[in-house]
Amino acid sequence: MSVGEFLFGTRWAPRFADASFGVVPLITATLWTTVIALLVAVPFGLGAAIMLAEYARPRTRKILKPVLEILAGVPTVVYGFFALQFVQSTVLREWLQLPTGAFSVLAAGLVMGVMIIPTIASISEDAMSSVPNALRQGSAALGANRMQTTLRVVFPAALSGIVAAVVLGVSRAIGETMIVAIAAGSQARIVTNPLEQGQTMTGFIANAAFGDSRVGSLEYNTLFAVGLLLFLITLLMNCLSIRFVRRFREAY
Repeated sequence: MSVGEFLFGTRWAPRFADASFGVVPLITATLWTTVIALLVAVPFGLGAAIMLAEYARPRTRKILKPVLEILAGVPTVVYGFFALQFVQSTVLREWLQLPTGAFSVLAAGLVMGVMIIPTIASISEDAMSSVPNALRQGSAALGANRMQTTLRVVFPAALSGIVAAVVLGVSRAIGETMIVAIAAGSQARIVTNPLEQGQTMTGFIANAAFGDSRVGSLEYNTLFAVGLLLFLITLLMNCLSIRFVRRFREAY
């Protein structure tokens, strides 16, 4: 198996007689679930952070912040079962009447987005709360209302912390295992529609690590190849985020 076949091949079948090791199907499913999760988590997470940091009273913040952080401790297997039994079966198939099967990357991505909302919201709220009040007072003195102050003063000042929160959420979404293993499906194919099922990189590792592959075999080694690729993708994303923060960060 060559590196080019592994990175650019479009068929992933490491256990078949005519084995093929193209990882593109796993990457497409991973991208679908991650993008869907971000579309859910980033708006709601940043909205919750803005509400807690800029609008909520201290007593309300003391109640809501711990509740939000407790949600981050819910076992992911519970989220996976919820995605399969409620979101996929009830919401998508019965209520919305969408043409989907027993599994879909949409259900996995939606629930994964809900899972990482507390992570993004909590870290972003900490970053926004650490912005000096002098900046808010100066903005108000210039005639800006609270929303203008939040978006044009506080948000840029807390950009490094907010980017760190989003990157952490993305890293958790890419590395999430149980939700995608339960709700996204186990059929490795190129996903072109969120209503389709697909196997992600972490889903393959979870399904293939049950002991079916002989230690030392090529099929066994693909587990480590996929894990290494997952690590490199996460590392590249973190390097890009660091460069972004260094370029646009505002220090006070």
